[in-house]
Amino acid sequence: MSAIEIANQLVAFCKEGKSLESINTLYAEDVVSVEAAPPPAGGERVTKGIEGVRAKNQWWSDNHEIHSASVEGPWPHGDDRVAVRFTYDITNKPSGMRMQMDEIAVFHVADGKISREEFFYQMG
Repeated sequence: MSAIEIANQLVAFCKEGKSLESINTLYAEDVVSVEAAPPPAGGERVTKGIEGVRAKNQWWSDNHEIHSASVEGPWPHGDDRVAVRFTYDITNKPSGMRMQMDEIAVFHVADGKISREEFFYQMG
């Protein structure tokens, strides 16, 4: 699949709440995921490998109540990158703090799979 085909499928999965299925279907085994900053629980900013990305996805699900979520895009950049916008209204379960998130993700595609994802968001 091309980068835009992968991105369209990714957006469809996200709109259906199927983030794990998107990882299992669209991501390369050696994917690299890069956050704008380290997670608050002492995690790493960079996650390498599909198992690490699956674990990060599970951590997100376990620690956040999602009140609403939306996804916009994708916006292609050449043949190998796309950007997608995510907005969330969530409550962090451990702290009980409710917040709104607005982030842009850039997905790099190589050999028909997502090889790298980078997240951009404002830090509170």
